[in-house]
Amino acid sequence: MDNVYIKGTGSYAPENVVKNDFFDAIGSSDEWIYSKLGIKERRISTGEVTSDLAYKAGLKAIENANLTVDDIELIIVATTTPDRPAPSCACFVQDKLMAHKAVAFDVSAVCSGALFSIAIGVQFVKTGMYKNVLVIGADTFSSIIDWERRDAVFFGDGAGALVLSATKEDKGFIDFNLHSDGEGKEHFTVLAGGSENPATAQTVANKMHYFKMNGKEVYDTATKVVPISINEILAKNNLTIDAVDFMLPHQPSIRILKEIAEKVNLPFEKVKTNMDRYANTSGGTVPIILDEVNRNNEFNTGDILLFAAVGAGWTWGTALYKW
Repeated sequence: MDNVYIKGTGSYAPENVVKNDFFDAIGSSDEWIYSKLGIKERRISTGEVTSDLAYKAGLKAIENANLTVDDIELIIVATTTPDRPAPSCACFVQDKLMAHKAVAFDVSAVCSGALFSIAIGVQFVKTGMYKNVLVIGADTFSSIIDWERRDAVFFGDGAGALVLSATKEDKGFIDFNLHSDGEGKEHFTVLAGGSENPATAQTVANKMHYFKMNGKEVYDTATKVVPISINEILAKNNLTIDAVDFMLPHQPSIRILKEIAEKVNLPFEKVKTNMDRYANTSGGTVPIILDEVNRNNEFNTGDILLFAAVGAGWTWGTALYKW
């Protein structure tokens, strides 16, 4: 089988910038947010919906890959905040791109969504079913934030995208290590809007359509399971942490990433971050940081990249890639 590589990348975030001092009114502060989370500001949509962000990031990735929309045969959108419960956000994106030859569907794995979607897309290319797959991670978490709660500081809006294609060259995805644990479902959740609690005046009044997060459980889980996944995937592929040139993680907080890096003995200068400017864009985090590093020409041929993410569910995983 051919290898599967990243042919192009793209990203997009709304122009509206919300700095940390916005949260003084709810008892937070710039000093606390930056020292604990590494966040200085985030982008918040002022009218654009998730498919708008996804479309703009996807189009940039297609252009970066030197392809046209007619070359795209599959669109996978990782999102927790689709435009509507139905149809999929991916169908909205397909229509906006006018990529009418493409199959389109969503993946729901919250902050792990982009990594899970990449793993799915790779299989379609590797088997030869599709030649060019567009994977997009996109979220407008501002639509499910209770702006009167202190945990409103964590998230921002944004989208990242990549095109997966086949190659006979010695590059591309090496392996994936993915996990889920439904026992953690209550620690980060949106309680209403589904079949369990359909929308009513009472669910709206009780703010059940906003996310609820147990911050301690998120921290403890992320810093436990991600290092295990990193060590598993390295061992399976006969690699040591010294072989990793860059870690491209989702962006939960600077403290979480520093502890993960310390536990696996990865120098933190190899960990790429951008939460200072975007906060946690959930599904958008991994492809946004990938696009930034790619467009800054920081990758060299043969570099080993380590992708990592953890999200609600629980969901988590890692991937290895040879540039």
